[in-house]
Amino acid sequence: MAKDKGASERPVVGVDLGGTKVLAGVVSPTNEILATAKRATKAEAGVDAVVERLVKTVRDAVSAAGLELDKIEAVCSAAPGPLDPEAGVVRNAPNLPGWENVPFAHLVSEGLGGLPVFIENDVNLGTLGEFVLGAGRGYRNIGIHGSAGEIGHTVVLADGPVCGCGNRGCLEAVASRTAIERDIWLGIKAGRESSIREILKRDKRERLTSGVLAEAYSAHDPLVAEVIGRVQFYLGLCVANVINLIDPELVILGGGVVEALDEGFLEPIRRTAYQYTLNKLDARNIDIVPAKLGDDSVLLGAAVNARWRLAER
Repeated sequence: MAKDKGASERPVVGVDLGGTKVLAGVVSPTNEILATAKRATKAEAGVDAVVERLVKTVRDAVSAAGLELDKIEAVCSAAPGPLDPEAGVVRNAPNLPGWENVPFAHLVSEGLGGLPVFIENDVNLGTLGEFVLGAGRGYRNIGIHGSAGEIGHTVVLADGPVCGCGNRGCLEAVASRTAIERDIWLGIKAGRESSIREILKRDKRERLTSGVLAEAYSAHDPLVAEVIGRVQFYLGLCVANVINLIDPELVILGGGVVEALDEGFLEPIRRTAYQYTLNKLDARNIDIVPAKLGDDSVLLGAAVNARWRLAER
């Protein structure tokens, strides 16, 4: 991936569409996020309802920035799963029921009065954001968890848990925050000792958030340490595969768990990655670092992509 420049004189809107939430951000020509808006995706309601909620979220973000829609240059939305950016079609989104061959860009553009709308894979946009504006600045080429196509759906455990895509043992099924939460609760139900219940009760929480995980992990909770250890191993294998395939200068790992656990989470991943790379001597020159932009990476990557696409017209 080579860095380039796209020019637009007006703000653009970046959108992060996921299975649980849709987040929209108005981004200035200097890549400052002027305002954001967020609402639940409610994916089970179907394509039309999700598109309607996304359109409302974009309008809310534009209003929050003190702008009218006609002051926006374009919109770029991330979407999960395989898609065709040129045609603006989502081919299949595992976390969005019924999303098969959906003319996503066209539907969103209609809802926004004909505004230019572009789409791209969510992880690719997160990668782009980090590459241009985050941890990848100063590097010529990078690899990122999820950048090589749908690497989250690379099978790392053939007889592993069922993934949202329908396959078994995908990286996402064994190493995502959802997978961590699932395995910890399975351990607790099986009678394993853990401080998780006490932390949740103390904080009056129901969800096992990244912050709760970080506290338990820092306190050397044995169940959490075991589950996290498995995740680190599978992520390390995945990073090794990325290094063996594309030989990047830099690998960036992002997400709430990485942010919450920070360096203590990354070091075992580095060790596993270096162990399983083919060229072990040169592999240690490859930096494996945490993302810098957090939730903003997709929004900013979408903004950059929108400007590049406009410049190509």
